[in-house]
Amino acid sequence: MKKDEPRQNLGGPRWEGGDSAEERMEDWYQTGVTEFEEGEVVRGRVVHIGSSEVLVDVGYKSEGAIPIEEFHRHGSLPKVGEEIEVYLEAKEDSEGLIVLSKDKADKIKVWDAITQAYEKGAPVEGRVVEVVKGGLAVDVGVKAFLPGSQVDLRPVKNLASMVGQTIRSKVIKLNRRRGNVVLSRRSVLEEEREEKKKHTLQVLSEGMVLTGTVKNITDYGAFIDLGGIDGLLHVTDMSWGRVGHPSEIFQVGDQVEVVVLHFDRETGRVSLGYKQKSSDPWERVEKTYAAGTKTKGKVVSLTNYGAFIELEPGVEGLVHVSEMSWTRRVRHPSKLVNVGDEVDVIVLDVNRAAKRISLGMKQVEPDPWATIEQRYKPGSRMMGRVRNLTDFGAFIELEPGVDGLLHISDMSWTRNVGHPSEILKKGQEIETQILNIDRDNKRISLGLKQIQPDPWTTVQQPGVDGLLHISQMSNRPIGRPDELVSVGDELTLLVIRVDANERRIGLSLKELAHAIEPARETEGERGGGRRGQGRRGKHRDDYDDDDEE
Repeated sequence: MKKDEPRQNLGGPRWEGGDSAEERMEDWYQTGVTEFEEGEVVRGRVVHIGSSEVLVDVGYKSEGAIPIEEFHRHGSLPKVGEEIEVYLEAKEDSEGLIVLSKDKADKIKVWDAITQAYEKGAPVEGRVVEVVKGGLAVDVGVKAFLPGSQVDLRPVKNLASMVGQTIRSKVIKLNRRRGNVVLSRRSVLEEEREEKKKHTLQVLSEGMVLTGTVKNITDYGAFIDLGGIDGLLHVTDMSWGRVGHPSEIFQVGDQVEVVVLHFDRETGRVSLGYKQKSSDPWERVEKTYAAGTKTKGKVVSLTNYGAFIELEPGVEGLVHVSEMSWTRRVRHPSKLVNVGDEVDVIVLDVNRAAKRISLGMKQVEPDPWATIEQRYKPGSRMMGRVRNLTDFGAFIELEPGVDGLLHISDMSWTRNVGHPSEILKKGQEIETQILNIDRDNKRISLGLKQIQPDPWTTVQQPGVDGLLHISQMSNRPIGRPDELVSVGDELTLLVIRVDANERRIGLSLKELAHAIEPARETEGERGGGRRGQGRRGKHRDDYDDDDEE
């Protein structure tokens, strides 16, 4: 037979009954047979490389042949003259040649290494090849099982992300006869973590700056892995400015440089800071934001009493509701601003010790009431828009931010107005007359009836007559006027109509009785119940615009 001719059943099992060749390999390994026997790993020299097999001289009476595929599976062929380790399967085959195996020799070496690592507790290196039920399959020379609970220090949600990675693990269970190997990567990571922890504890000190990895994020902060030991970076130490949630700044896995604020060696607790890498902006706030400085800021919070404005990260000031408008009585800051708005402000006062800055919005513009008497004179007439109606009158906008009060008593000379809506509508443009200006209290009194002359001044003139119609003399039927009145009688009457064009005045005796009786009832109630508080409860000088549109 020629050397390059293929051989059948090379490397195949040659035992009938009893243990397999692999089991006998293990028996050989354990019993330590030193004679040149079948099932032994021996060293040989490559003497020829053919197209289908490699011939190896192991010092026996004949050479041994190894299928060339066994070398291709391992990546490369040996060179002629190179010494290699092989497994002796049989001393002679039917042609008188010994049968050798490179695969089985390599497997025995792998099992030897795995067994030695298991006995010494040393890690082995392998590549993750696939996800299997309950964990991962890892190639460490033989296929081993890595349970999901042993993959990492914390549960790994996506085991598929580990496929293809080369990892170091410890052999925690081994059955060489059955070929079972169970690994733990977690135990290796725990040992590495403990070593890092010892080193970190030796060098850690307050004030030092070091780099760590964001390990976990909670509502109150982030835990940073400093190398075997975790430190807490509280949310209040992340930024000089406002932080709603730590996830706004950091994500798990981020590398972050932090400052050690406090370290308790007994408990191992470490407090960390991030904002402390930069100086506190309040240290220079008196220079940056001196009183009178005009600046911009962002509305970050609203309260009933004002709006907090962020001037820069970590520096906020308060605009009180009283400092928001020169002309409007602001009930709530949301009437003027919203969170997120950019606003112009004036610094009113700075208290660095208390970390407080008082701001003003209205001071950005001149106070329109400071020059109100120059623009408006009592007796002058002004056009305005009805901005709001109340029980006691109407607020008329004379210019943006400047309103005047048209009291209900100044709406008509002749009508007894029950509510301003009887005469005016919201949004209506009307002409009014300035009656009075109170700059200190920021009030302007307006009149509508004053646009027309007072009809009562003409009524009192001699020669002006009024008509008391027979229908207005009594509630009962009257046939003739002289049944109730006579020429020369002095009567108290109620004016019910004035027609300036026709110069006629309508009078009523019966309507006077109707008007007097409710008035008496009202006077009697004023000494007791709630109705004695008056019809509307507010007088001309007690008005207050509630700023409700």
